[in-house]
Amino acid sequence: MLRIKCSFLSAIIASLFFVILPVSKVLSQTLPSFQMQLANGQTYTSKNVLPAKPLVLIYFAPDCDHCTILMDAIFKKIDQFKSSQIVMVTFKPLDEVVDFEKHYQTSKYQNIKVGTEKPMFYFKNYYQLVNTPFTALYDKKGKLIASYKKETPVDELIRQLKMIK
Repeated sequence: MLRIKCSFLSAIIASLFFVILPVSKVLSQTLPSFQMQLANGQTYTSKNVLPAKPLVLIYFAPDCDHCTILMDAIFKKIDQFKSSQIVMVTFKPLDEVVDFEKHYQTSKYQNIKVGTEKPMFYFKNYYQLVNTPFTALYDKKGKLIASYKKETPVDELIRQLKMIK
């Protein structure tokens, strides 16, 4: 009887594994619906993302050393990103977004949007993020091309962007 119960339980667990795994894999392959507040108070959502351009999504914290290194590297090569959209999202309060925008002068780039997802943590929950920075690259159709949960190699990101047609 115990053997039957263990076999039944194993079958259920295995079934759940094969049902849940493909669903989470499919979810992570497309850009999730999201909403964030920009420094100017406006709302920016997944519906505002342009379908004809690749998207570089960066989840960051303005006070994170690794994020600062990434941002400095990106802004040194910002011309390489002009054919893409860059959406930078943080979980920090809006006043930190404003300071970040002033420091990097992101408002002078039309292809960059910076905002906070606070109080709803769309990206943090969707990607199950624990650390920053997190970077994801999506093609023109919203399909995930690459993601980086730790250090983001900027030259690799640029190379990936150039391959998107």
